Amino acid sequence: MPTSAPGIYRLPVTIRKTTDVDRSGRWLAQGWRDFRAAPGVSLTYGAAFVLIGLAITVGVAAAGLGSLILPLAGGFAILGPILVVGLYDVARRLEAGLPATFADCFHAFGRSAGQLAAMGVVLLLAYLVWVRVALLLFAIFFSDQPPPLDRFVQDVVFSLDGAPLLILGSLIGAGFAATVFAITAVSIPLIYDRPVDSISAVGISLLTVRENFRVMAGWAASIAVLVFAGLCTVVGLAVVMPVLAFATWHAYRDLIADGAVYADDALAPREASVDAASV
Repeated sequence: MPTSAPGIYRLPVTIRKTTDVDRSGRWLAQGWRDFRAAPGVSLTYGAAFVLIGLAITVGVAAAGLGSLILPLAGGFAILGPILVVGLYDVARRLEAGLPATFADCFHAFGRSAGQLAAMGVVLLLAYLVWVRVALLLFAIFFSDQPPPLDRFVQDVVFSLDGAPLLILGSLIGAGFAATVFAITAVSIPLIYDRPVDSISAVGISLLTVRENFRVMAGWAASIAVLVFAGLCTVVGLAVVMPVLAFATWHAYRDLIADGAVYADDALAPREASVDAASV
């Protein structure tokens, strides 16, 4: 981000601040509306997630590493923000009153391709680190390679001895998820929508989460619950992922406006860092 004075950063956008803690419900309602407006495109895109997930699950199980299915599924949320870029194009077209086709999803990746690729690399590295951490946890608690799924369920899920692994793994996974959410809450739709570099976009996303912490905490919780429900039902992902993608687009539109502002905790006036009017 360019600086105009020591410690004061000039942002290419205005971050709106909202006090409406139930904002998530509005975004999800808008996402569901878009899903209903383009059901064919949405279900086709969502079905791709389901098929890829099933293929990975079958492959891991066939290799005798069924216990990795859980951390791999959990890490799925890490890559989700970059994988749904195509649906942002659908949401944008619907917003403009234009028809949306599945082919339009592929056009989205041509917009700011370099910056989107950079974000994709960052998320891929985060995913690989998470998988490596999961393998390390298995090595610590099992002293060998990850156990088959049936043994994992018996020795970990339904055993008090497995509680430390579940608790530690859940805490570390939650930390990964929270970090990814903070850096991608609005950054990827912002990069797709405007000529903003990835570093600036991540900074704007972090500021947006900070300035709307209660709202964004609720939004993150809503995403976690819906993704978990989708993973449990498997086919539910075909609906959950498109709805969440559309809702994320509307969250971005709701919280990011045109204009440039200054942001700094200590040096800039508070009202200059965000548009403090309730939206």
